[in-house]
Amino acid sequence: MDELKLEDDELIRRISERDLSAFKQLVEHYKTLIYNTCYSLLGDFHLAEDATQDVFLQIYRSAGSFRGESQVSTWIYRIAVNRSLNIIRHNKRFRWIKSLSSPGREKDGKEIPISSRQEEPDKVYEDKESKALLADAIHSLPERQRVAFILHKYENLTYKDISEILGVSINSVEARLHRAKVALQKKLVVRLKKSP
Repeated sequence: MDELKLEDDELIRRISERDLSAFKQLVEHYKTLIYNTCYSLLGDFHLAEDATQDVFLQIYRSAGSFRGESQVSTWIYRIAVNRSLNIIRHNKRFRWIKSLSSPGREKDGKEIPISSRQEEPDKVYEDKESKALLADAIHSLPERQRVAFILHKYENLTYKDISEILGVSINSVEARLHRAKVALQKKLVVRLKKSP
C-alpha cells in the first residue's frame, strides 16, 4: 500500500509540473474508481461520465495544491464526491435514475450476473423492482447519510477512509451510517407494505 501511495504521490508531483504521461497513467489507474463513485452517487451513466471528466480536469489543474496530508486516493475520492454532489445540487433537470447497478458491480465496472443459469422473466422483474425500490429509498435519505451509505456499502470504504473523504470524525461517519440504516429499514418496510 505504501508503494502505491509513493507512486501516486510521485504521479501528482509530475502532474503538477504538467507531465502528460504521468497524468495519463493516473487516469488509467483511477478512471474506473472515479466513474463508479460518480455513478453510485448520481445513478446516471451520462452524468457520471461528465463528472468523471470534470474530476480529472480538476486533478490536473489542482495537482500543485495537493499537500500530501492524506493519501492521493482519498484526495481523489473527495474531489469525485464533491463534484457529484455539486451536480445534484445545481442541475435543475437532475432526475434520480431508479436503476442502481452498484450492488452487483465488479471492481472493473462490469455487472455480476445474478446467477449463471437463465433467469425466469418474473424473477428478473422482481430483481429490477427490488433495485428500483432500494435506489429510491437511498435517494430519499438526507445527503450526508446518503453519501456515507453509498461510500461504505457500494464503494466498500472503511469508516476511516470515509471520515477523511468527508472531513468529519469517525464517530460522525458511524452515526450517519446508523441513521441511514435505520431510515432505510423504515422506508423499505413502508414501501413493501404498499406494494401489491
